[in-house]
Amino acid sequence: MACPTPLPSSWAQAAVPHPVWPRVASWTCAGLCLDGVICGHAPEPLGAAAGVLVKPGPAAAPGLDHPIFTESIRRIRLALQQPESPQAWRAALQRCGPIEQDVLERCIHSSGDLSIAADLIFGPSAGPSSQPGDADDLGELGDRAPAACAQGLAALRAGALILTDTAMAAAAVAPMAARTFGNPVRCLLEWAPATMTASTAGTTRSALGLELAWSHLAAAPGPAPPVVLIGSAPTALERLLDLVVAGGAAPAPSLVIGMPVGFVGVAESKRRLAASGLAHIGLAGSRGGAGLVAAACNALLRRAWLQAASGPGLSAP
Repeated sequence: MACPTPLPSSWAQAAVPHPVWPRVASWTCAGLCLDGVICGHAPEPLGAAAGVLVKPGPAAAPGLDHPIFTESIRRIRLALQQPESPQAWRAALQRCGPIEQDVLERCIHSSGDLSIAADLIFGPSAGPSSQPGDADDLGELGDRAPAACAQGLAALRAGALILTDTAMAAAAVAPMAARTFGNPVRCLLEWAPATMTASTAGTTRSALGLELAWSHLAAAPGPAPPVVLIGSAPTALERLLDLVVAGGAAPAPSLVIGMPVGFVGVAESKRRLAASGLAHIGLAGSRGGAGLVAAACNALLRRAWLQAASGPGLSAP
């Protein structure tokens, strides 16, 4: 049964920012009520009629989540745990902590692809039963996933720069960054040369932009090392890893969300990231893109904001 509890007017106002949606105070939780967190009501567990035990997930965040997004996450969570769903999906979700679940569900929402559940990577992933860089490591959530995400959360809360490889990814992250911690969001192509010359043959604008951006960051460090999003250019990811190995004035990134998309150089760059020892979120195979890296970063911004709002010693929903 849908929860009949009226939503507080302040929540309804904040949760419906789009001008097409009416700003009314008479809405009820209905399908928006996740695990009774919004109103305290204890609705029938999702999937109870089908005998499915659904793992709880994040509650709606006033001012950050549109009702359509909230309902989408509810449906994603239920779909992943249907008895007929692949075992790999259900196993992946059960291995997730709350932060990793946020990232997983938002990436699925962005892509419309439930099978991402089996291929999302949190690392460093080297554990007692795996070796860094093994092809089989790709697709595992990773034994140190909470530490990797926690490092990214801390950097975002500190106001770290978010550096992306495309303007599309920057545009997708900037609104959430503005609504939360005000992190600067920049695209590495801002540093790239407008045209390629004979002296730059054999590389890409993205790789050159990354190298020049990293030099700039070394000269003007921020409050925390940047969070780097690579969704399109494996050459930029390779160059970043080269610079980290070489050392220098610029510190290693707080977190790398490395999901370059495509068929040339992609698998190699992803394997190298998995073996790098850097805190990272990745995606096995040829999939990736600006939308996915932005979704992962937005999930972390949202979670960090909820944690900050909860206060010291309190956990976010």
